[in-house]
Amino acid sequence: MGVLDGVRVVDLGGSVACLSATLFLAEAGADVVMVEPPGGSPLRARPGFRTWGRSKSSIELDMSSPTGLDELDAMLAAADVVVHSLRPSETTLLGLDDASLSVRHPHLVVSSILGWPVGHPDADAPVDDQLTLARLGVLDEQLGARGESPIYVRFPLGTWTAAWLSVIGVTSRLLVREETGIGGPAHTSLAQGALVPMMMHWSRAESPSDLLAIGMPKDNMRASLFECGDGRWIHVMPPEPAQTPLMQEVFAELGPAKVAVENERLHGQGLPGWTNWGAITEAFRHRSSDEWLADLWAHDIPAQPAVGLGAILSDEQAVANRYVVDVDDPEVGRVSLAGLPLTLDPPAMVRGPAPSAPGGAPDWSPPGSAGRDRPAVRPAGGSSPLSGLKVLDFGNFLAGPLGPMLLADLGATVVKVEATTGDPMRWADWPFAGCQRGKRAVALDLKSPASRPAVEALIRWADVVHHNLRLPAARRLGLDPASIRAVNPEAIVCHVSSYGPAGPRADWPGYDQMFQASCGWEVAGAGEGNPPMWHRFGFMDHLCAMSSAAGTLMALLQRVRTGRATDVAASLLGAGTMTNSETYLLADGTLAPAPILDAAQTAVGPGERIVRLVDGWIAIAATTTDQVAAFCEVAGVGNPDQLADALVTRTTSDVLDALAAVEVPAAAVRRGQRGPFFDDPDHVAAGLVATYTHRLWGRFEQPGALWNFGDLDVRLDRAPPVLGEHTIEVLHEVGVDDALIEELLTTGAAVDANGGTDGPND
Repeated sequence: MGVLDGVRVVDLGGSVACLSATLFLAEAGADVVMVEPPGGSPLRARPGFRTWGRSKSSIELDMSSPTGLDELDAMLAAADVVVHSLRPSETTLLGLDDASLSVRHPHLVVSSILGWPVGHPDADAPVDDQLTLARLGVLDEQLGARGESPIYVRFPLGTWTAAWLSVIGVTSRLLVREETGIGGPAHTSLAQGALVPMMMHWSRAESPSDLLAIGMPKDNMRASLFECGDGRWIHVMPPEPAQTPLMQEVFAELGPAKVAVENERLHGQGLPGWTNWGAITEAFRHRSSDEWLADLWAHDIPAQPAVGLGAILSDEQAVANRYVVDVDDPEVGRVSLAGLPLTLDPPAMVRGPAPSAPGGAPDWSPPGSAGRDRPAVRPAGGSSPLSGLKVLDFGNFLAGPLGPMLLADLGATVVKVEATTGDPMRWADWPFAGCQRGKRAVALDLKSPASRPAVEALIRWADVVHHNLRLPAARRLGLDPASIRAVNPEAIVCHVSSYGPAGPRADWPGYDQMFQASCGWEVAGAGEGNPPMWHRFGFMDHLCAMSSAAGTLMALLQRVRTGRATDVAASLLGAGTMTNSETYLLADGTLAPAPILDAAQTAVGPGERIVRLVDGWIAIAATTTDQVAAFCEVAGVGNPDQLADALVTRTTSDVLDALAAVEVPAAAVRRGQRGPFFDDPDHVAAGLVATYTHRLWGRFEQPGALWNFGDLDVRLDRAPPVLGEHTIEVLHEVGVDDALIEELLTTGAAVDANGGTDGPND
């Protein structure tokens, strides 16, 4: 039994994002059947299918034939959810468009994962990461080995973010169906997924602060990666490690003069507040990575080695939390695979290996999911999926607050509770704004006993309590799951950590950088032979937060069905390990091969590359032998190795037209989209731009809708709050009396931006 027990899902596949989304549903308890074309899914040829296809059954159907479509329709009649990557032109041809399905199967939840949103002019474009990121402008957002040129982003950014958006959308729709008995669309896309991390980089304000206006320049990333004496690199985050015993020992060996010279040589290049950047950089070269890691870990300094893709599959902490699982695969034997990224109750489970071949149709008669035959208790339209849900967010930085922000987008009422000194990330403005919209803000001194009655009133008010405080600190503040449930037994409690709830590193500090390093992406994304590279997209933080939102909604659906409130745990390590599903670890310790990015950061294969032309760049996704041959013919070469040089004198329009004529997928690489994104009328019409009024910045624009629910709205009407913007308002709402509110404000245990104690951003 799982939290999604009884939910039936048809996976029409077509993309890694679809297979991944349905994998998360399957291992949370849903019964998932993959529909494969005659001859099987092309994705079976990839090592990742061992992971993406597991815990599911499979059937082979020819959807180009009337008989195949009839069989599919019979399955959909008994199913609860269908997930697919069929383009709108294809769904119309097959009778699988929203309008047709709503007539034949009004109970069905439908989630498409396209390249671009439903309703966007590019919605029929190929569902491909690089092509989508190119046209969106994201390939131009990372400074790579060649300086200012765009790069091929090796990490499948759109795929992983869209997979989690699909799970969130599907589960939200299932919650609505519990009330209405009616299903409906829960669509998303690779472009909308990629906009989640871009939200902290792309915004536009009428009167921006200096920090918001500057943002994070590509040439000022200052990633704290250090090469050690054994040639390995490690990523270290604050606090500055200048005072650890080993660092002091090496400083003594270098001598004061050398320390001063090295600091002067690299002056201004380090992280803010690090006064010994140059000396530290030199010191790391004098000891091995193992020595440094032991020293840093012993003194609570976040650090991880930058290793290759797949190394995390033998990590003891990942194994301890079931983020890595061993499976007896019928084709390749005993393997270690990326496992279960969420801790649920009942636990998620691997239900079997990926099927070696398609089988027979599932026995799904009679229909079996709760909710479909219930009379409607609220209108099917005119509201948001999570209208009425109350969420209390005690999170800081990004991995904690982003999950509640996504719930706010879906219509939940979200209250952010932060210290009177503010969320530590508030002072950067640009990343803070990227994960805080839709919330009201309360500022309380959680360490003050005087604030406890107000905190408990807030907890009693909430359906969900969500945070990423380290658990030792959470226990001291009375915000651990047991303390929260003592106040509100019906609350869903979601805790976000760095390394997961079990294992020796359960309470360790962590940052996105740690998991880009340890999960292999700093090496894989840098290109063959280059030093490791941190990606400014911060995708480990974002994937962790998205998984927490998905797990929270699963627990809410279970509470609706059973009356039982449970805990959910998500982590950066859990979400990060899952991205290693491209490969697997064999019993002999070898890894299945994964694509390798070239040293120029332009290609992972003959036809999967970006190419420079006389007036710009294009991205090409020639994934078959025939497509590569056609690409070579367009370029006038006989060898794919000659492609880059052959096209450098031709124009973008010329090459794109020629490639389109021979059906080779390609797209122009858009550049400098931080501002122009908001002026694109196609983006505006598709709801990809949100506009509201910020208290300090005036008119404020950010990337907008991350889903399309058809008859239901996403709620994009509240800008990120200033510190304490709603303290008095919210405390009144949850029943705190005037006398206590006045005492909290007078003593400084609370801040209100509307006349109470002044806050730092008043």
